[in-house]
Parts: sequence; structure tokens; C-alpha cells
Amino acid sequence: MTPNASFLLSGALAASLPAAAAAADWEIDAAHTTVSFSVKHMMVTTVRGTFANVAGSVSEDERSPTKSKIDVTIDPASIHTGVVKRDDHLRSADFFDVAKHPVMTFRSTRVAKAGAGYKVTGDLTMHGVTRPVVLTVDVVTAPIKNPYGQTVRGLHATAKINRKDWGLGWNAVLEAGGVAVGESVKLEIDAELVAKTAPKS
Repeated sequence: MTPNASFLLSGALAASLPAAAAAADWEIDAAHTTVSFSVKHMMVTTVRGTFANVAGSVSEDERSPTKSKIDVTIDPASIHTGVVKRDDHLRSADFFDVAKHPVMTFRSTRVAKAGAGYKVTGDLTMHGVTRPVVLTVDVVTAPIKNPYGQTVRGLHATAKINRKDWGLGWNAVLEAGGVAVGESVKLEIDAELVAKTAPKS
């Protein structure tokens, strides 16, 4: 199954909001962002993959960061697990059905402080189904200047979803018992954000 990368990514973004009241708007640097997932195969090993095409933006409410908005889009056809045949299967009607559902999105609905990090709740739309997802953001780096004079920062977020909740229910029963693909999918996001407006100070 394939995780939504989508979800993952947005959540991470939200986390950066409370820590960065200086900039009103951020965008995802896709070249330095990884949205990955992992799922059990035959209950024996773990298969990992990523989504290559990710885009998104964050509109920050400087007076009340928890009201900030995150909007992320992921191309499910850009899934990559390192095996062409498996990637083609994941793109098929058995899983993402990219011909009918070419876009995954995540739109935040709530950002809340949680210990040293944040919980970002949002609506993840995948495979034509929209359901809530909660991202745990445990790392948000301080803003720095990159070699090109841009203000950037990084964040790390995780989540766990059940792929069947989004209608990704394909499976195969094994002769010895059990199934070929696990239902629980772990998501991990390492995102780099670029300030679209210069920090005030």
C-alpha cells in the first residue's frame, strides 16, 4: 500500500508555523523534501517507498499560529519503491488507481502544541476518499540563510494510517496464513521549507 505521502508532508509544514512567526508564507522545496512510507510484506519484511512529486504552501497567521493553513499536493503516480513492477501495481486500480485519482491532497484543519513538538490535524484526500490524519511533528529547525540568500528551515513528522480507510484494500491470502500486504502504513516526512517573504527580524 502506499502512504500518502501527501498527508505526511503537510503536517510537517504546520509544525513550523508556531516556531516561525517572522515569515508569513512558506513553500515546500521539493528538491530537498522526502515523503516516505513503509508497510509490512508477508509479515516478514518491510517495503519502503517515496513520492517524488510534492508541492505545497503554508499561510501563517502571525497573531495566532494555530490558525495557520497548510495546503499540500502529491502526485501518486510518482511513487517509487525501487521495483518497477511493484510501482506499476501500486499505480493500478488495485491501489492508487492514478488514472482516476491523479492527485492526493492534505489540508490542515488544526495545529496544536504537543510537548516539545506539535500535532497537526488535517484532511487527507487519497483514492477519492477524504479522511482526517494526525501528524506528529517532533523536529522543527531554526530558520537559516541558504547559499542563495533564501530563508529556509527543516522539519520532521510521522504518522500511521490504515490504507483500507482510503479504499486501498487489495490483498492476497498466503498459503501458510496471513496476507501479502500489511494494512498499517507508517509515514515519515523530512521537509525543507523556503520563506516566500523575507523575515521581519
